[in-house]
Amino acid sequence: MPEEKQTAKNLKIVPDSWEQMPRETEEPEVCPTCFGTGMEIVPGKGARPCHCRRQDAHSRNLESVKIPKRYAGCDFPFYEPQNETQRTAFNFAWKLAMEYPAVDRGLLLTGTVGVGKTHLAVSILKGLAEKGFSCLFCEFGSLLKEIQGSYNSNTNTSEYGVLAPVFNADVLVLDELGAAKPTDWVLDTMMHIINTRYNDKKLTVFTTNYPDERVNDREETLEDRIGVRLRSRLYEMCRTVVIEGKDFRRNFDKFSRIKKANS
Repeated sequence: MPEEKQTAKNLKIVPDSWEQMPRETEEPEVCPTCFGTGMEIVPGKGARPCHCRRQDAHSRNLESVKIPKRYAGCDFPFYEPQNETQRTAFNFAWKLAMEYPAVDRGLLLTGTVGVGKTHLAVSILKGLAEKGFSCLFCEFGSLLKEIQGSYNSNTNTSEYGVLAPVFNADVLVLDELGAAKPTDWVLDTMMHIINTRYNDKKLTVFTTNYPDERVNDREETLEDRIGVRLRSRLYEMCRTVVIEGKDFRRNFDKFSRIKKANS
């Protein structure tokens, strides 16, 4: 009897059906270089952070920039200048991205719609984010609505929570400056944001559709939209770069057909 009990104890219980079979847990994919340690050994040089960690950090950094999906493909190599003003704007944007942080002023990219202002601004952010600088993209109208939304007692955000990343980013793009109707609240909010970054010597890149010079009596200038004080401040903060040209979106169907034919 003791021997039979011992034998029974040593027997394994066999499942009656497939449903009772133990499931193998799916193992997470492990980097073949560092085997999940995050450090790779370089012969003769010691240890350094593995490329998998650097790639993860790069992806997280780009996500934190909050570039809209619409502009995900905007990079310097894909900007094709069509005239001298666009080539000049490209050179200024490229130089800023290459020389930062050894630069004193940002850029104010001004011009009509569809001349590539946002493309160049996003290209700057991408280039600097890849170097490890904290960058942020904000469409000005959306930012104002987000601030207004923070005043709602039913939300979990605050005005400071919305503005802190705007204040703290090493490089900020404020897209569509002047697009919002210039109420007293809008002007005060713009002054607060821009003045804070000005005092902290933080680099800012602006884009706007509004010119400095009035072409006709009906056209508004940037000064009309943001006020005399703010426009004066921007002269010191940024180099003004005027971009001219036709709206590239007017030929969007044509370019799409050419791209499809060549693919």
